[in-house]
Amino acid sequence: MQLNIEEQGDIVKIEVQEERMDAHNSGDLKERMLGLFDEGKCNLVIDLSAVRFVDSSGLGALVSGFKNASARDGSLKLCCLQPQVRSMFELTRLHRVFEIFASTDEALESF
Repeated sequence: MQLNIEEQGDIVKIEVQEERMDAHNSGDLKERMLGLFDEGKCNLVIDLSAVRFVDSSGLGALVSGFKNASARDGSLKLCCLQPQVRSMFELTRLHRVFEIFASTDEALESF
């Protein structure tokens, strides 16, 4: 999975540079997040602006990251969801679990 990872102070921004987050590649994101948590980096912003499709595996990777961040007194926030991805979060009611922001700047400022 193509990811662009930037550290901004104690916040890590992960930009997913794939059109699909599915069973084929979502394990990569999960592993990268676990690596960041192991390094003590527990505040993540996931930029999904390039993602046009997400399936249950992609959602599962994000939920796993959310749980791991919360367990370490951190947080995982999402930003820049495409309409079809946003509707998947609403359909599964995960929009009630995650903090979702319209822009990366809004997400970063919320910490």
